[in-house]
Amino acid sequence: MPLAVYLKMVQRPTPPEPVPSPQFASLLIDGNSVMSIHGVGLTPQCAILDIEHADIIILSASSFDFLDRMAKSKSIMPWLRNWHANGATIAGICSGVAFLAECGLLDGRQATTHWAVADMLRERYPKVLWRPEEFVTEDGRLLCSGGVYASIDLSLYLVEKFCGHEIALQCAKALLVSMPRCRQSGYSVLPLARPHADDKIRQIEDYLREHFDHDLSIGHLAERIGMGPRNFIRRFKAATGRLPNAYIQTLRISAAKELLERGAASIQAVCSQVGYEDIAFFRGLFKRHTGMTPGEYRANFAQLNVRRGELAGGRPAA
Repeated sequence: MPLAVYLKMVQRPTPPEPVPSPQFASLLIDGNSVMSIHGVGLTPQCAILDIEHADIIILSASSFDFLDRMAKSKSIMPWLRNWHANGATIAGICSGVAFLAECGLLDGRQATTHWAVADMLRERYPKVLWRPEEFVTEDGRLLCSGGVYASIDLSLYLVEKFCGHEIALQCAKALLVSMPRCRQSGYSVLPLARPHADDKIRQIEDYLREHFDHDLSIGHLAERIGMGPRNFIRRFKAATGRLPNAYIQTLRISAAKELLERGAASIQAVCSQVGYEDIAFFRGLFKRHTGMTPGEYRANFAQLNVRRGELAGGRPAA
């Protein structure tokens, strides 16, 4: 059961600026304790229907089974619409963004969410202008953040918005965190294809994982499974959700990420190892996929040693 945090901007004599006064509210009418999905008990200060004034409302993440959560929490939909109509700023964290989309507040507006549920939300809420590559979006007093950790970015964003840059900077320094990040695309570990039952296309997927760094033509791939090029492209797109060339690009960028995470010293060598010779093209493609240049990605992730599989095929770092 998600919680809502609501804040009143209280005017105090010292300092003269408004100071947030946060409280936690549950969706339960009685306001009793709430058990999180990880078994941690949380005690709210009230129920949402007890709130008389709120300037900012923040919806917590509600796990990825948000459809079931929303079905059990229908009372929050009109409540959110009412508060937004009354001037409140409303923010959703991670999968909590789904509640804003469900009640129609995000229709025609920009929004982000966790990259792992982005496709599901895009399909369910096609009127929303989804920007899953972004950590934080704001559109019409509606703010959304990507993953749960992006709640820190969202929080600092709100502090900067309502209290100014200097106070936000002081908060970031006190918490030993960076100021709000821009994009989450570099952090995602997207599955290459959705589950499907097309055995021939699965054969090609296995082949591509082993040979993504080769010069691969549509004709060659189609011939391997006894299809014509046009039929192959149609079958591949229907099964995986991607065109063959886009699929290969994603494989190559994933392999490049692995090499850079291992601390590869030469971007040119990474470019060649994943199947590209034109380094300018590779840099542009990498940035389009991740929001970072290869050098920026290496600087951010080389020390993390993130394991994403064996796409790099055991290739030594250059």
